[in-house]
Order: sequence, then structure tokens, then C-alpha cells
Amino acid sequence: MGRKYVFDFDSTLTRVEALDVLAEMTLQGRSDREEIVNKIQEITNLGIDGDISFTESLERRIKLLNAKKKDLDGLVVELRQKISKSIASNKEFFEKFSDDIYVISCGFKEFIDPIVAEYNIPSDRVYANTFKFDKSGNIIGFDETNVLSSHNGKIECLKGLDLDGEVQVIGDGYSDYVMREAGIAHKFFAYTENVHREKAANNADHIAPNLDEFLFVNDLPRNISYPKNRIKILLLENVHPAAFDNLSEDGFSVELVKHSLTEEELIEKIKGVHVLGIRSKTQVTKRVLDAANKLLVIGAFCIGTKQIELDYAKKKGVVVFNAPYSNTRSVVELAIGEIIMLMRNVFPRSTEIHKGQWNKTAVNSREVRGKNLGIVGYGNIGKQLSVLAEAIGMRVYYYDIEDKLALGNAVKCDTLEDLLNVSDVVTVHIDDNQANKNFIGEREINQMRDGAMLINLSRGFVIDITALTEALKSGKLSGAAVDVYPEEPRSNGEFKTELQGLANVILTPHVGGSTEEAQRDIADFVPNKIMDYINSGNTVDAVNFPNIRLPKQNNAHRFLHIHKNIPGIMAHINEVLAKYEMNIVGQYLSTDSEVGYVITDLDKEYNKDVMKALKKVEHTIKFRVLY
Repeated sequence: MGRKYVFDFDSTLTRVEALDVLAEMTLQGRSDREEIVNKIQEITNLGIDGDISFTESLERRIKLLNAKKKDLDGLVVELRQKISKSIASNKEFFEKFSDDIYVISCGFKEFIDPIVAEYNIPSDRVYANTFKFDKSGNIIGFDETNVLSSHNGKIECLKGLDLDGEVQVIGDGYSDYVMREAGIAHKFFAYTENVHREKAANNADHIAPNLDEFLFVNDLPRNISYPKNRIKILLLENVHPAAFDNLSEDGFSVELVKHSLTEEELIEKIKGVHVLGIRSKTQVTKRVLDAANKLLVIGAFCIGTKQIELDYAKKKGVVVFNAPYSNTRSVVELAIGEIIMLMRNVFPRSTEIHKGQWNKTAVNSREVRGKNLGIVGYGNIGKQLSVLAEAIGMRVYYYDIEDKLALGNAVKCDTLEDLLNVSDVVTVHIDDNQANKNFIGEREINQMRDGAMLINLSRGFVIDITALTEALKSGKLSGAAVDVYPEEPRSNGEFKTELQGLANVILTPHVGGSTEEAQRDIADFVPNKIMDYINSGNTVDAVNFPNIRLPKQNNAHRFLHIHKNIPGIMAHINEVLAKYEMNIVGQYLSTDSEVGYVITDLDKEYNKDVMKALKKVEHTIKFRVLY
């Protein structure tokens, strides 16, 4: 004997309570609409949780509805747009197992039948209440003889069906659980995709955040191979809440931690985590990656990735994404602002006013127009800064170790010394390569013009802080702005630097890219890359992995195979596929010197032993299936 599946309707098959939607429609235009709708929702919840009898709940709601028979057609139209997301994506399950699926609902057949009919569930397997209408078509009540209109009516209804085999109930409320409690259902799945009711969840045999989880537990046909709620995502360092929202809304289980973690803390925390999201402070070391037994992808919610052992991550089959462009504008605007503030000597004047001193003077206060700006590092930030600086009248010079095309009237310098010699303001925008440590030191500062100014919005270790401090104290430099430091605290609190207390020095706590706009853009960009990789296998813009842009899957399973780039592996993979007579719809391969990444799309029907065989292919790093 097989299984029988009994589904609730409201807040399970649909995202809403149908009578609540009907109330919102029929009370349109009334000044007390919101008050009445809230009252109906309150009564609904009392009935679902078993705090009042269902009969009472139904009577009180219908009295408040003020609905007519003709309103039900509009309700059905609305409900068609409010099918639960994972129900809609698993329509195939309902079509294949329609003979084993029943709907037992305390809702009404008038709107349930037309909805579930589209999922191949006939009216004779839908058990629900029916409305009573007067001669004018007003809804005036319900059929009191229907067992489902009474308290615990679902128990009597299911008992009367006398179903063979294992009976599983899937619903959101305590009124669904009572069928399990009464012993006429073998399992109760608390369905929480739309609403989490504590009373139901606390008594459930299993909590199903979506239908994918229910189907996975029962090894039934499903739209995706692995429920997203089982994919654990850990976001550290107070990543923007929008990242949490984006990933949670896609169905993943997300944990948000406001601060960075030490290596030992992360080693303990990362076990069982599939996705790690960090900013610049968290160090993803080899030891961390060795402890990450399920890690698939790392998202760096920043530009730099030096805090991650990129090569070792690749060898472990862990893909890394970052946000190379999202905060560019924010950094550039801060640089422009600091150039103007330093040239105008604003901070000393502001400090004097705060201390109660009035010192109106033009000494050491200069316009930026006509001054020379030297940009060290002509990448995304350097180029955009070049354009804006020129727009406010500065003459721009730049130096980069790579050959970069000048924008506008910017002048390329062949050596760093040439740039330092000519610049009134030098701003540094180079990457986190360790070779850049003390890139600007005592020697380079001495090559700068007397009275010049220095800005660092890149990495803390690229400027020798002690040398900069001495240059400011001696008057060699007339001002500086520093946003990054050789050592930074893991969280907000006390901080000390040699630069504190010096005149015309702007100190900020690594906020160059920390604007609401930039953090929001990063919180959209990085999660989208993560979701694209998890959901489809795309590695476009990965910083440590062969890039593949994949077409959308169409009625096919997708095998993702990451392996060491050793000659003969592709032949071995295809031998396995041929042995199991797999029909290949498409195959995509990208490699670098160390790893290969091959994606194979196959017809849906296949021998599952092929997965075991592919995992056993020599030099396999990671293998997973998407469908």
C-alpha cells in the first residue's frame, strides 16, 4: 500500500487565507475596511490555532464579510495569482500523484475546486464547506450539516474517507495537526512557507518551509534536487540587511552575524555552511577552508579578496565572488570631498569653532581648480576619480604598473617618482597585493612636493604610517586623509593611531565604500551571483574560478563536475555518461591551469547510479546535481 497526501488549502496551497482576500475585495471603499479585515484575520487565527471552535470562527467571519455570490469569480481570479511559490513550481508532482492527493479544508468548495482543478485534483477529492446564499445572491451562511463546519471536523472527514496506506497531512495550522493527534494520520508536516504557526510547528513530525522539503523527505519528484531551505548561508560583519532579505526570499536558510569572527571561531561556525558571506575583516584561511565540509561559495561583500586564500579555495572547489564595482562611486566622492576639504584647510577651522575660537583667514586655504592631482592606481576607482577631478578644474596625472588608456586630458606618468614630483595632491588607489606594502614610504614622501597632500582610501598597509606622521609633523606635507590602517579592530570601539591630533589630517574608520547606496548595491550584486551559482552553476565574474555563462535549463537535469585539470578527465566523464546511456542535451567546459569545470545537461530520466560513478572519477573535487 502506498501513501496518501492530504493538503490544506488556505496558507498552504495558496499564500493567503481566501476569506481574508474576499473581505479586502468586498469591503473596498468602506472607511472601516482595515478594521474589519484585521478583525477577520484575528478570528481566522483563533480558529486555526484551536483557541475558538471552528464553527464560531466561520460564523463570525461570514457575518463580517458582506459578500455576494458574484464576488467569488473575482476571488478565484485573485487566488490564481496567489498560489504558494513552491506549490506552483512543483505542478508535476500533483499531476503524477493526483490519485493519491486529497484536499481537506475548512474553506469553501466554491473557490477551492477551480483552483485545484488546475493541479489535476478533481472535485470529488476536495472536501470543504459550501456557502448558503439568499435569493439575491448574498452569502448568508454555510451548510451546517457539513462535518467540516464543526469543531475538529477534519478528523471526522478524514476518518470517513478510510484511506489505505500511510496518510500524511500537510498544512499550516493546528487544525491540520489534530488529524495526526487523533491517530488517523501517520505524519503531520507543518507547512511554513507562508506563515509560521508555533502551535502547529511545535507538534509537527516535520517542518516543511516549502513543498520542496516535503518532497525531498519523501523522495518524491520535485522541481529542484535539493531544498533551498537546507542550504545554510552565514553572513558576517554586518552585511547590509538587503542581502539577508534577498537570500531568504529565495528560500535559503540565512544567519546574520554583526561582527567578524576569529579563525578559531570561524572554524567552528563554518561546519555545515554552504555559503559564506564576509567583508574585509574576516580571514578565510586554509584551516578554515579545511573545516568547511560543505562550503560551495564565498561572497566577498567588498572589492578586495586578499582576506581569502583564493587558490586554496579553488583547489577545494569553492567559488569566490566579490563586488568590484558597487562601491566605486562612493569611494570617488569621498576622495573628491577630502581633496577640497584639505585644500581649503576646513578641518582646522572647524575644530577652532568647536572650541569657541573665531579665526577667519585665507592662509593655507586654496582652490582645487588648476591644481595637480596625482592618482596612483588607474583602475575602476582611479579612472572615475580622474573624470570627476578634471570636471572641477584639476589637472590629472596618473601612474599604474599596467598600461592603461587615459580618460579625458589625464596625463600618464612613466614612473611613480614623476607623478610624485608634479602633484599637489596624491591619492592612492592600489590593490591588496602584499607586494604593495609600504608602497608609499619615507623615500616616496620625500619625492613629493613640499606642502603637498596625501590621501589613502585603498589598503592600510600601502602607506608607511610612521613616515607619513613624521612628514606631517615636519611640514613636508601640509595635510592628509586616511581611511584605512595597517591594523583595524574587528568591531566598533576604541582605536589609536599615530596620526591622531595632527593638524589638517582627516581620519575616517574605513568608510570609503560605506554609503547606503553602495552597501545596498553590494547587497544586491553579490547575492545575485551567489544565487546564480547555486541555482544554475553560472560562474561569471568569479574571481578564482573558470568563468562559464550557462543557458537556462529546459526540462533537463544539470550535472556540475569540478575536477583537477588533468589530461583525460573529460574522456573519463563522457565514458561514464556513455556507459549509463545518458542522453546529453548540452555540455559546457571551462578550465584554467589547475581546475576544470564541466556542466552537462541531460534528459530528465536517468539511472541514478551514474551520480555515484561520476563522484568516483579520479581527481574529482566536487560534484552536484541541479534540476
